[in-house]
Amino acid sequence: MAKYSSKPARVSASVGDVYNRITNIESFQERIDSIPEEQRKMIGDVRFSHDSITLVTPQVGELQFDVVERKENERMVLSAAKSPIPLTLAVNLKGVENDTEVASVIDVEIPAMLRPMIGGKLQEAAEKFNELILTICS
Repeated sequence: MAKYSSKPARVSASVGDVYNRITNIESFQERIDSIPEEQRKMIGDVRFSHDSITLVTPQVGELQFDVVERKENERMVLSAAKSPIPLTLAVNLKGVENDTEVASVIDVEIPAMLRPMIGGKLQEAAEKFNELILTICS
């Protein structure tokens, strides 16, 4: 397994508020629609349902992530549905004073020889997903 973690970033909100925002996936679309067009372009083509997030990328095509774990005020884990390789995406939360530290982690089972070729893209994906979470929670 290989792990690609975003840099932790702070949100000016309590860990409970952030947890409630990220676990209410259906509300993401409304929040995405309310941000400026320039920021929406950076996020890309993303769709939301009750318990899933679907990302469309030119490199991979359509990826659907289903919620497989919710641990109140600590984390939410999504797993890639119908993926040929096991892949999870976790959002970890940590209360820091009156703020919340947010970090996204991609855990994927890929052969060691492929890591140099696609590791950079997976690291970038972890950072972009964390940006999406920060945008939604701000």
